[in-house]
Amino acid sequence: MAKGKMKAPVRKTTWSNAIKRDWQLYLLVVIPIILVFLFSYAAYPGLRMVFMDYKPAKGYDGSKWVGFETFIKVFNNKTFGEALRNSIVFNLLDLVLGFPIPVILALILNELRYPKFKKVTQTILYLPHFLSWAIVGSVAYQIFKPSTGVVNILLMNAGLIDEGIPFLTEKWHWAVSYELIYVWQTMGWGTIIYLAAITGISGELYEAAMIDGAGRWKRMWHITLPGIKGTIVTLLIMNLGKVMNSNLERLQALGNSQVKDFQYQLAVYIYERGLNNGKFSEATAVGLFQSLVGLILVLLSDKVAKMLGEEGLL
Repeated sequence: MAKGKMKAPVRKTTWSNAIKRDWQLYLLVVIPIILVFLFSYAAYPGLRMVFMDYKPAKGYDGSKWVGFETFIKVFNNKTFGEALRNSIVFNLLDLVLGFPIPVILALILNELRYPKFKKVTQTILYLPHFLSWAIVGSVAYQIFKPSTGVVNILLMNAGLIDEGIPFLTEKWHWAVSYELIYVWQTMGWGTIIYLAAITGISGELYEAAMIDGAGRWKRMWHITLPGIKGTIVTLLIMNLGKVMNSNLERLQALGNSQVKDFQYQLAVYIYERGLNNGKFSEATAVGLFQSLVGLILVLLSDKVAKMLGEEGLL
């Protein structure tokens, strides 16, 4: 009986061997790690200014320690309450309106049977993600002008309206336009994530379902959606952590003095108090408050997800 060939012993890879072999890849990883450290963690010692009456000219050593007085001052500020309310309301609207759309689009695109049409559609959907809010805002104001905007001209020529709709110059119309523009700008990128998750679902499940007579809707409901449930839960947890945030670039691009009641959110509050008025301690306190609340929301939602049988994020 012939003896089988002896397998060569597997050599354990050490850190030194790995670095020598793939030093170019490790170098590429080191650069973003350094940037993250500098712009995220290296700034943490500066958070002590929330317990000071910080004056840039005096620095940390010369500024007076005031304890929690800064937080008390912020929470008693009427404008902070308005900014907090607007931020929570509009971020919840972003979540309710913007979160389900990418899931629905991914399900629809996954069912398309023409590859070329599918690729073109995907490209059109995610291109807005790469446009800055400055560009989106300038285009939006040109399209939605009450008298000369393309949308209002078309509606008036069709006899649907008698006068232009103030899409971006009246606060209630602005709120609707603000949310719809956000959904349009972000839905394509989320769709890519869900499509990538769908590709991980075994094709045998679909074949078995088709043999059993399951139609397209049943396959979508009983196979595709459960197959990407983990991705949906993970992204939902991450989005819940952003409920306290607000995007200054987006607010400045789409906002104006006529809609300040709704435009005034925490990002605008921090910008005006911190940079315009020199209240650096108050602006930092608000930023820290946002981060802590966001962290608590992520931890709570992760715990709830695990209680419901999901893997969660952490």
